Amino acid sequence: MMGLVNLTKLAIFCLLCLLFQLLLQSAYAQEGFLSLRCCSASTYTDSKTNITWTPDAGIIRNNGKCENITTAPVKDNSYDTARIFGTSSTGSKWCYNLTTIKSEDYLIRGTFINGISSDVTPETVFDVSISATIIGQVNSSSTDLLEVEAVLRATDNYTNFCLVRRHGNPYLSKLELRPLKDLLYFNNHSSSVLKLVSRVDVGNTIESIRYPLDRSDRIWKNSEIKIETANSISNSSITVHGANTTVPLQVLQTASIDLERLDFSLNNLGKGDSNYLIHIYFLELNDSLKTGERVFDVMINGEKQYDKFDILGNGAGATNYRELVFSVSANEALNMSMVKSPGASLGPICNAYEIFQVLSLVQGTHQADLDKAVELRDELASRNPENEVLASWSGDPCLPLQWEGLQCEPNSDGSFVIVSIDVSSNGLMGPIPTVVAELTHLKYLDVSHNELMGPVPESLAILPHLTKFYFGCNTNSESNHLPSSLANRPNLTTDSGICGDQSSPRLYSKVFIGSVAGGSVLFAVALGVIFACFCRWKLYSLFGKCSFLSPSMDDLCFKSECTQNFTLQCLEFATRKYDTLIGEGGFGSVYRGTLPDGQEVAVKVGSATSTQGTREFENELNLLSAIRHENLVPLLGYCCENDQQILVYPFMSNGSLQDRLYGEASKRKILDWPTRISIALGLFYLHTFAGRGVIHRDVKSSNILLDHSMCAKVADFGFSKYAPQEGDSGASLEVRGTAGYLDPEYYSTQRLSSKSDVFSFGVVLLEIISGREPLDVHRPRNEWSLVEWAKPFIRESKIEDIVDPNIKGGYHAEAMWRVVEVALACIEPFSTYRPCMEDIVRELEDALIIENNASEYMKSIDSFGGSNRFPSIEKKITLPVTPSSTEPSPILTQGLPPLQPR
Repeated sequence: MMGLVNLTKLAIFCLLCLLFQLLLQSAYAQEGFLSLRCCSASTYTDSKTNITWTPDAGIIRNNGKCENITTAPVKDNSYDTARIFGTSSTGSKWCYNLTTIKSEDYLIRGTFINGISSDVTPETVFDVSISATIIGQVNSSSTDLLEVEAVLRATDNYTNFCLVRRHGNPYLSKLELRPLKDLLYFNNHSSSVLKLVSRVDVGNTIESIRYPLDRSDRIWKNSEIKIETANSISNSSITVHGANTTVPLQVLQTASIDLERLDFSLNNLGKGDSNYLIHIYFLELNDSLKTGERVFDVMINGEKQYDKFDILGNGAGATNYRELVFSVSANEALNMSMVKSPGASLGPICNAYEIFQVLSLVQGTHQADLDKAVELRDELASRNPENEVLASWSGDPCLPLQWEGLQCEPNSDGSFVIVSIDVSSNGLMGPIPTVVAELTHLKYLDVSHNELMGPVPESLAILPHLTKFYFGCNTNSESNHLPSSLANRPNLTTDSGICGDQSSPRLYSKVFIGSVAGGSVLFAVALGVIFACFCRWKLYSLFGKCSFLSPSMDDLCFKSECTQNFTLQCLEFATRKYDTLIGEGGFGSVYRGTLPDGQEVAVKVGSATSTQGTREFENELNLLSAIRHENLVPLLGYCCENDQQILVYPFMSNGSLQDRLYGEASKRKILDWPTRISIALGLFYLHTFAGRGVIHRDVKSSNILLDHSMCAKVADFGFSKYAPQEGDSGASLEVRGTAGYLDPEYYSTQRLSSKSDVFSFGVVLLEIISGREPLDVHRPRNEWSLVEWAKPFIRESKIEDIVDPNIKGGYHAEAMWRVVEVALACIEPFSTYRPCMEDIVRELEDALIIENNASEYMKSIDSFGGSNRFPSIEKKITLPVTPSSTEPSPILTQGLPPLQPR
């Protein structure tokens, strides 16, 4: 009996030892793990993964707002809270400062949940960046749980994970940092960030695999792609022999196989060519198989990457496991295929794969400036803990967005340096930090109108580039006294320490608000700004050459109203030397880029061989700097340097209407009928300005761009003119436009009117209705012209024959008829019979109301009639009988020597 008791005690002791050992192993395995659950009240351990999650409070400088999640897409209590930023705080960038070891590899993963609260609207869009490198974008219109993950090699002893506002309030649910001790992702990509596109456990149909099975806590998701002919197989007894792998055995023990081929497709990867790193993992699950029996080719996007691949052969030795790694370039889609080789007895197998987008590591602030900027922030914040501006100073000072009050410029080594600091009128207390004198590229410093105390540091005199220093109106008189080392310095502008002096470019607006004198001063300055901007554009139009001064600290043009003069170096840096082509036109090529403040832009570079030269460049520059409208693509800036003519616009993330309707297959996406009507309504700006209207002269679907929320914006004003006024001849020396859209009356008479745009707008409406090109010579001759092809069907009430098959059954017939009748009225051969844009807008608005409301009355009419067409209650546009030719207009079917298509 005593022996049995002793055995029991021994068993319990052994069990406790085993549990203790497992706990030690778990703690050791999680060494270096950082698992943050946003807004969590306390630390807790997930019973399923044994991962310990900690609150994020205290890690982020600006705490934001905590919210409970009530509509989480997964039933998991680890997703029941989120932190929302920007609801009541200053700034547009919020960063978590994560401790890392320089030159070590890490996985960073952020998790974002939609449907959080009223503070997050469907229009919320924000970027996710690792330090200065943007790795992804979160759009709250998605209903999915979104994870943004990347692998990087740390460049310092900390790494910033940032949310950068575009629209609305950014939010975050979980943040994870994992050291990758044994993984070799960076053999040839050490100067890159690898953004995860997909990590799939092929053949697994149950649930995702992660830690503790994967020591690095990579999440291997079950098969996202269903392959009709493939079979999922598993072998839980198989092991890897003759090779080492970091992929969990449980992932490799499942696979997909096929007799002939396996195909995996990933779409919507993003516009423009990008580089991708693909890791494919193979474990032969059939123990009885021999070399040469399962042999297949590996192809990516139609190109053979590996010929006659044999897991058991090809010099691999006695192993049943292989890995393949490929670097490829792709646009929008990746298609991986494994195809049985001739003579092989068995088809391909695949166990798992990882796909990463290779992003160039963006250099942020020069390390010396970064360190000193952080030191400056911390010193100021220690004396001003409640200051919102200082609380917003997180992450890299210059990229993706500059800290409020700071300005940066590109440095010769590709990094950025701080050239301006303006913290005036912020209620700052304490002495002026001496560390500011170590920002050696500083040109401008304004610390005026604060409560700073103590003397001005004499060390500021060592700043070699400092040309402006404003320090007056501080609490202590000693802070308003300029040391002799600075007072005697030539070419240094100061405010002389006189409180109320207006030499500071900020103009100390807080002092003057509410006073008559201040109002007068600001009004005078505003007039001066408008006059200065007007003069600059007027000089440009008179002399026709690039004679503007580069922007300086004295420029007072408001950014939203005056167009910026970019340097060529800045635009080359923003576009990474023009490495991402997104379009081409008559003027030149268009490239995607990112400005130092994080804004994505489209940079249009004039071609030396372009038929549209200086005149079109000047025309667009002058016109778009004079008018602003929500449905025009705004001109952000220009560059005219080294004989280069460059225009800069905001990047339109949803491409052009042409792309969406019938562009390249990779860009084509189905637009539903209500969206199409809304896009058409977005063009109502034409001819409706309060002052003199503008005639575009090249309205077409490729010039109608769609922003992140699918709002239509018109682009390309190089041919535009102000509408003729009474007494003008209206004659145009050169007929401009694009074949298929050009008004035949304008072409034959060369007399331009607003109705010329109306004709082109009618063609665009037909494109929206039919999804067809305006001119397609690859079709039968009687279908070359969209206008001439569509007219007979419309006049015979056979609109179902012209409606885009992609939207058939998805529209209300009355709404469709209204749009069709508008289009038919717009393309009348004689401009007298065409409606004006105001009438068109009213009809389209009615059509959209009918479409959206889907009234019971309309439904009942439809059910009685048995037809898809609703009878029209009221027709506001009368279609007159006009002369017409039985032959298509020559402008639509023949060569166009006078035209210069864009």
